[in-house]
Amino acid sequence: MDKITVNGTTIAYEQQGQGETVVLLHGFCGSSAYWEKVQPLLAEQYQVIAPDLRGHGATTAPMGAYTIDQMADDVASLMEALGVSKYTLLGHSMGGYAALSLAQRYASCLNAFGLIHSTGFPDSEEAKEKRLQAVSLIRSEGITHFVDGLVPGLFSQDNVAKLGPEVDRVKEIGYKTPPQGASGAALAMRERPDRRDVMADTPLPLLLVAGESDALIPMARLFTTEGPNVTKAVIKGAGHMSMYEAPEQLADVIADFLRSVTEETREA
Repeated sequence: MDKITVNGTTIAYEQQGQGETVVLLHGFCGSSAYWEKVQPLLAEQYQVIAPDLRGHGATTAPMGAYTIDQMADDVASLMEALGVSKYTLLGHSMGGYAALSLAQRYASCLNAFGLIHSTGFPDSEEAKEKRLQAVSLIRSEGITHFVDGLVPGLFSQDNVAKLGPEVDRVKEIGYKTPPQGASGAALAMRERPDRRDVMADTPLPLLLVAGESDALIPMARLFTTEGPNVTKAVIKGAGHMSMYEAPEQLADVIADFLRSVTEETREA
């Protein structure tokens, strides 16, 4: 894992492969390690960069509330510092919120972007209250207790039983999240705006990947836009964590999308 400091923030990232650049953003209480099964598959043909987002993994975890825009700015600054002017950006869950922010404000840097088990919707009032409860629980009981309660619900019910080692691995990654980082990120998600318009209005190729059995973000909250530039895929049997529940299938979906983006770029 490499690290670079930009704008006073030290960002850790995992870089593999060569070729056109793909950036993978992880979800809440995750890290670049979320992509450990998918990244090597894509790195056979592409340069794949997976950063730890603000407050997660080995990246700086300031005290206080964050914003999704700050997370997106961190990623944009990282890519600029690495000298990568154009890339495809794919975000899982919370990483998808950052991807939408970046697509809205740094569209000229993107060849394409996508959401994996994510949504353009803002938090509902009920969800906002749950974010505050999460922050309270992290502060009172600690990150280990919080992650133990969080992770099983990320997998489909069938896969919780079938994929015990994968569930344990996701917990292990989550335990490494600094408590102030998890709290700051929860508050960032709570305040994120509605960005369905970014998905509807973008001329860029857009990939939307849903889990057939995702209890957190069902297909209806992800598949909110249509168009010739929109590619939709459903990972059968997966919940919210297809990178662990069906990594080869997810990698194939991403690789097919990337090939189509490359073809469109050449034709243009």
